[in-house]
Amino acid sequence: MDDLNRDSVEDFKNKKKLPLVLVLDNVRSLNNVGSVFRTADAFMVEKVYLCGITGTPPHRDIEKTALGATESVEWEHVPDTLTLVKELQAQGVKIVSVEQAENSTMLNQFQPEPGQHYAFVLGNEVFGVEQDVVSLSDVVLEIPQFGTKHSLNISVATGVVVWDFLSKTVAS
Repeated sequence: MDDLNRDSVEDFKNKKKLPLVLVLDNVRSLNNVGSVFRTADAFMVEKVYLCGITGTPPHRDIEKTALGATESVEWEHVPDTLTLVKELQAQGVKIVSVEQAENSTMLNQFQPEPGQHYAFVLGNEVFGVEQDVVSLSDVVLEIPQFGTKHSLNISVATGVVVWDFLSKTVAS
């Protein structure tokens, strides 16, 4: 790791993060949770909220994919996603549900506002983001897909949308 010039956990925690939090809405797979932590670490996400039935560290299956990112990334468990979303909106955070829905904005058309704080909500592997949360969202963001499967694993979707956000906000 020394050869890779990686920050220590303490150095990482002190660095400025993206104006972005991730909200996991009732995610069942602990491996997916761990993968989201790892993505959050890689792209300097501010915080991960684990809502409802979403598993929390410490857990062997989360750590298997997180590879220690649960130590570097700030996180919090919140019992109810909708309550959290309302609280974040009251703080001025724009809520973006990553979901296939009527009137969604395609990812390639999404342009984050400079200086705006965002929360990306990613949903359950079977049912997606709760409809009440989708309805309350400022933006519903859809990842264009062209194959025979019309969904992505939550860990893959997280990587795609966070990278897109990073590339659009760092470049602007």
